[in-house]
Amino acid sequence: MSGDGKTIKILFFGDMVGKPGRYAVRDFLSENREKYDFVIANVENASHGFGLTEKNYNELISYGVNCMTSGNHIWDKRDIFGFIENADKLIRPFNYPSGTKGVGSRVFDLGDYKIAVINILGKVFINVVDFQWDLVTEEIKRLKEITPIVVVDFHAEATAEKICFGKYCSELGVSAFFGTHTHVQTSDETIINNMGYITDAGFCGASDGVIGMEYKTSLTRFVTGIPERYEVADGKSVQVNAVEVEIEPSTGHTVAINRILCSRNEEIKE
Repeated sequence: MSGDGKTIKILFFGDMVGKPGRYAVRDFLSENREKYDFVIANVENASHGFGLTEKNYNELISYGVNCMTSGNHIWDKRDIFGFIENADKLIRPFNYPSGTKGVGSRVFDLGDYKIAVINILGKVFINVVDFQWDLVTEEIKRLKEITPIVVVDFHAEATAEKICFGKYCSELGVSAFFGTHTHVQTSDETIINNMGYITDAGFCGASDGVIGMEYKTSLTRFVTGIPERYEVADGKSVQVNAVEVEIEPSTGHTVAINRILCSRNEEIKE
């Protein structure tokens, strides 16, 4: 099916970390929200660096986020179990076992077109979920019967797993594939088989720490090997890592992809 020339723009924010990440996203959207038809953000670290509270979920909606994806830290705040079933903009990884609260994919109806989003957790170095390949194959096929626009957030540790799974998803007709979890934006954005791809979208939060967390605590953990509670880094300098894709609604094909990296100085503390 050939395109009709019309396109939509989808913006995807890498993992936001704590209040610095939330406020960095808030400020970016206050200046740029009108440029995008749909906004997705990974929120598994949005509340004090681990998990998501209902208060922060509603806060992010007020900023203009349409869909929230997550990962292995989605369960870290206790109140997630009290609101996830009613959170119609939130997705947890699809390949958690059957019966897990929440949903792993959603279809968003924007009137003239629909956008399907699926969140998947990798197995390499994480290994707490079901094997993703067969499960996701069937789910992507199901979503493609509803809409040609299918977006994947693959929350995974290993670069090789992300690249391989990304190529596999492109063969299934996925429109855009965003790697998350490692918090370091990669410079390999490209289009594979009409699918926008990046190995990792990066993170939104304090850029003075270690992937959004306080440097001294991170150093102590690495030097001593003794577990110590991570703290979100002070937001004296914050960054936004995001990726925008331009997609033909009629075909689901990505025709352009652009990586976003911006920073600003402001005093934000968790």
